[in-house]
Amino acid sequence: MMQLRIKGISFRYDSIQALEDVTFTAVGGEILGIIGPNGSGKTTLLRCINRTLEPQVGVVLIDDRDVTHLSRREIAQQMGLVPQDAAITFPFTVLEAVLMGRHPYRSILGGETPRDLEIVNEALRLTNTLHLASRPITELSGGEQQRVIIARALAQEPDVLLLDEPTSHLDINHQLEILELVRRLTEERGLVTLLTSHDLNLAARYCDRLLMLERGRVYALGTPEEVLTPANIRRVYRVEVEVTRHRSTGILQVLPLSSIEGDRV
Repeated sequence: MMQLRIKGISFRYDSIQALEDVTFTAVGGEILGIIGPNGSGKTTLLRCINRTLEPQVGVVLIDDRDVTHLSRREIAQQMGLVPQDAAITFPFTVLEAVLMGRHPYRSILGGETPRDLEIVNEALRLTNTLHLASRPITELSGGEQQRVIIARALAQEPDVLLLDEPTSHLDINHQLEILELVRRLTEERGLVTLLTSHDLNLAARYCDRLLMLERGRVYALGTPEEVLTPANIRRVYRVEVEVTRHRSTGILQVLPLSSIEGDRV
């Protein structure tokens, strides 16, 4: 089973300590949700994992391979990233946009191969966007565009899928659609999926485990039931909540009650 191990990652932006001694392991077939308030280090953590940022301390291992020993091309073959605000503003066709995910496998002068097209068509099929292949991506709805961006990441044939707030600009119908897709792809492909989210209820519903960050440090790690406690949320988010289970579905629910005045202590 594929494993992603993060060991003691620390990162600073000049005088700001964004991450400090972050350690955890995620495995294939699992969605690990990364939660925490604004400024807690969620996006920075994903960027350190795929080496967009170079942590000052710590190691990222994919099946015991240190990613610092991999080239940028090899990292792109191992990890697919769906960033925040990933909208494509140039009117590429959907097919052209997803073909961009094959760049880590192509030579500088080489065009797409039959193998590239086969993999891209499979990514389009998996994300239910094959019927959109000839459409300009700029003409698609937000949910359709997000599925295309995920297809582009899948075209990289990654073992690790990193998603940074993948539903933040979508309505509730498209939020559910995207997260159902991520759930299915993770299970079917045995992906190690890391997903940042501000929505605690969606995180509880779709993530197998949660990593709660506070000021760049791991505050809690475990199942949604273990992490999303009133005490943890009060401490990290400075909000009083009620945590219950939906009486019909049994899904964990977080109901905000009131904010807590004053700075975090």
